[in-house]
Amino acid sequence: MGDYGHELTFGTFLTPDAAHADRVVALAQLTEAAGLDLVTIQDHPYQARFLDAWTLLSVLAGKTSRVRLSPNVANLPLRPPAVLAKSVASLDILSGGRAALGLGAGGFWDAIGAYGGRKLAPGEAVAALEEAIGVIRGIWGAQGRSVRVDGAHYRISGAHAGPVPAHEVPIWLGAIKPRMLRLTGRLADGWLPSSAYVPPEQLPASNAIIDEAAAAAGRQPGDVRRLYNLMGSFDGPGDGFLNGPPRLWAEQLAELTLDQGVSIYILASDDPRDIERFAGEVAPAVRELVAAGRSGTAPGGGTGAGGPRGTGTPAADGPAEGTETDGADEPETGRPSVTGGGVPARPARRSAPSAGPLAVQPTPDDGNRLSDVQPWDESSRPSGPAPDPDRSYTPHEQASGRHLVDVHDHLRAELREVRSIVDQVLDGTMGPGAARGHLNTMTMRQNSWTLGAYCATYCRTVTVHHTLEDSGMFPHLRRADGRLTPVIDRLEAEHRVIHDVIEDVDRALISFVSEPDGGKKLEQAVNLLTDTLLSHLAYEERELVEPLARFGYGG
Repeated sequence: MGDYGHELTFGTFLTPDAAHADRVVALAQLTEAAGLDLVTIQDHPYQARFLDAWTLLSVLAGKTSRVRLSPNVANLPLRPPAVLAKSVASLDILSGGRAALGLGAGGFWDAIGAYGGRKLAPGEAVAALEEAIGVIRGIWGAQGRSVRVDGAHYRISGAHAGPVPAHEVPIWLGAIKPRMLRLTGRLADGWLPSSAYVPPEQLPASNAIIDEAAAAAGRQPGDVRRLYNLMGSFDGPGDGFLNGPPRLWAEQLAELTLDQGVSIYILASDDPRDIERFAGEVAPAVRELVAAGRSGTAPGGGTGAGGPRGTGTPAADGPAEGTETDGADEPETGRPSVTGGGVPARPARRSAPSAGPLAVQPTPDDGNRLSDVQPWDESSRPSGPAPDPDRSYTPHEQASGRHLVDVHDHLRAELREVRSIVDQVLDGTMGPGAARGHLNTMTMRQNSWTLGAYCATYCRTVTVHHTLEDSGMFPHLRRADGRLTPVIDRLEAEHRVIHDVIEDVDRALISFVSEPDGGKKLEQAVNLLTDTLLSHLAYEERELVEPLARFGYGG
């Protein structure tokens, strides 16, 4: 037990709410734009208000380009394992090797039964899961092989393997009780519990069971990645696990990595502000603390996470599939001592990372303009107070400004791609088929769909980013330093102008389809969007990178 040395991964756990389907897609895109690594989706097929997880994951694969995708976790009793294996392999191929498989033994048996699934006793559910893993990995085997499984729950008689996934897809098991934990140690690539059902003080005992089972199966404990679905609040007073500001989250999660080997953290929230803070403040700080801890220079003591765990709401229907019924007849194991009822104790504190000059460089405005329209007077922009030249900033303090630049760089890259597509389609050098080959993040049928789908996605990303700034970061900076008020007032005014420019792009897209000069109007609208957005992003970075290092995003 301890730090297994895995690279840290951060992601989101989203609710597939059918009533707000566009919002689910936008949150997945925000996850990627914010720099996180993984999007996971609840899978409760019997839940009337939920979208089908596999249909949604396929759409998300087309709307993103980098993040990994997984159910959290797949409902095995309603998804025959051979067909599930084909679904996962297909998603992996179509997404360029971005699929993972969170898997559970099953739960909510009355609801499963209402949908035609078999209601299983706890021991039967675990045995069925073990057989299913054999079926899934068999179907993922070399094409041309025959797969045969003669189990009590699944019988596969000479099924042809294939298709082969684009990469080695990991299987992560949702588990709580000893029988499922032992199965995880023997067969799984990862363990995926939720903090609301397996709080930090239970991790050592559960990890010990997994490690012992792995060793007995001839595996290394580090062969099983440790994941953690996180339920918490950034608004709490700091008196419990994940119940306080981002710095508290970072310290507690770094402690879990160094003591319990957790390396994949998944935020269970549908609030875009939480996702931004998790990506911009928590994830960089955890990486910093863990890197320093591994090198012997990070804080090593307990985090002072006393009291009850975080107050966040668990996933809509309770724990991940299979976590509430597995091995229910077997006894619980003992718990080790903990610090403050939250994070297992560490023996000694070491010195914190050193501070230094501000290393985050704002992106300069090159002054190039493509449009004759001037939506604002750039010479009238106010400036904030000059920074203290003698002040030093820790790596953690600099992370907020760096995140602002990173998000802006993503927007700049997206804008360049939009311009490239517009140019090629208007030149007639890119048809719909070629556009699909270049932009696998979209579904399109003709030129207007090519432009419309991508611009709509991009403009929504800009709007979400500006909304987050206006409602969270800007008020915090106003309170922190009143001398920033004129700058923030101007930035908010420019946000409103950019919103109108985005509306012009929408109108130009309609003209492109329906009017003879639609192409010219579209080109002019995109040129104006380019000028206003690049100018604004450069101004915002110039004025806010240093204040963000001083004051953070808030909370």
